Amino acid sequence: MSAFLRPFLQRWRLWALISSLLMLAIAHGFETIGGLAPCALCLRAREVYWVAAWVALAGMFVVRMRGGERWRAAFDGALALIFAVGVGVAVYHAGAEWKWWPGPTACSGGAGSVNAGQMADLLQGAKIKPPACDKAAWVFLGLSMAGWNALVSLKLTILSLLAVRHERRAS
Repeated sequence: MSAFLRPFLQRWRLWALISSLLMLAIAHGFETIGGLAPCALCLRAREVYWVAAWVALAGMFVVRMRGGERWRAAFDGALALIFAVGVGVAVYHAGAEWKWWPGPTACSGGAGSVNAGQMADLLQGAKIKPPACDKAAWVFLGLSMAGWNALVSLKLTILSLLAVRHERRAS
């Protein structure tokens, strides 16, 4: 194991918590500052990070309790599974954006955000289209947010698996 990775793996639950909260903060920033309303799949991706954050936090407490050190690898494995689900959600979302497969019918095609006029229309019974899951709202270096999310989730999955291996070797 490299000397660079060892400090991260020894405190993996903390780094998983920080990473999850950072991803949630970035998504919130794109929404509030960038004005990019999240589609249904974007919100699903956020759910993955919320679950990972809570599991990481719970793991940080449990492993500090008497006898809790035996649960280190289990929490790291749970985080690997959660982040792997995140990879799946992000790949599905990116594939829908690239038209490799259809996205969910509930959010394919639509508008971006809601303004005050649309809110008034809604109060009078009008329908508002949610943001489209099959259109990339933002692209950087050829990857949409969903594509970048897939790469980040993959990295977090791999690091979680390395943390499991590290914990098993340490015991």
